[in-house]
Amino acid sequence: MTHSPTIGDDLEDLIACPTCDALYRVDAPGNGERAVCSRCHHVLIAPVEGAILRVVALALTIVILLVTALFMPFLSIEASGLHNATSIFEAGLAFSRAHMVILSLAVISLIIFIPILRALLLIYVLTPLMLRRRPWPGAHTAFRLSEHLRPWSMAEIFVLGVGVALVKITAMAHVELGMAFWLFALLVVVTVFQDGYLCRWSIWHALEESPEPGAPPSLAPAEEAPAHG
Repeated sequence: MTHSPTIGDDLEDLIACPTCDALYRVDAPGNGERAVCSRCHHVLIAPVEGAILRVVALALTIVILLVTALFMPFLSIEASGLHNATSIFEAGLAFSRAHMVILSLAVISLIIFIPILRALLLIYVLTPLMLRRRPWPGAHTAFRLSEHLRPWSMAEIFVLGVGVALVKITAMAHVELGMAFWLFALLVVVTVFQDGYLCRWSIWHALEESPEPGAPPSLAPAEEAPAHG
């Protein structure tokens, strides 16, 4: 990875660091090697053998976990003889009882529907590449949309917030965690692994150049390695 692009360079041969905007001339590393920005150490390219299958499998796992957890018990609280249990869907609709329907829809979308949509988009984009076929129609738009939705996919943030809140609630009431809570906890781990294997440069490169039979593209784990500059 060279750090000295010139005006005459083809744009396809250049890559910009998404964190600090440093511009590099692409010299893609081999499988198991990594290239990071020499200025801020953000991972730029890091291919690894077989990662595309893992990303698809983890995206499918996310869909299964979220759909399964949607109507299962999330937690129950008992205090002063009063008992209440709720699911994720019911918790989201709680705002609608206070006439805040838009807020209810926003909460359910951020913690359920957007994460599911993003996982389905990744499956749509990567499945033909995994099968060594040409990308399906609209794959570029689908992957771009999945990247735009990434900051709004907050299922893992939701469960972390609930965990912090439970620290205070347990001092005042008896709390039992339902199956949906543990599914969301597992979702946090799965999301970390998925983001770790996702190399956006490799995906865009594979979409631009349809893979040859017998040579599926590789994706990358997000681990740091020095970039030459």
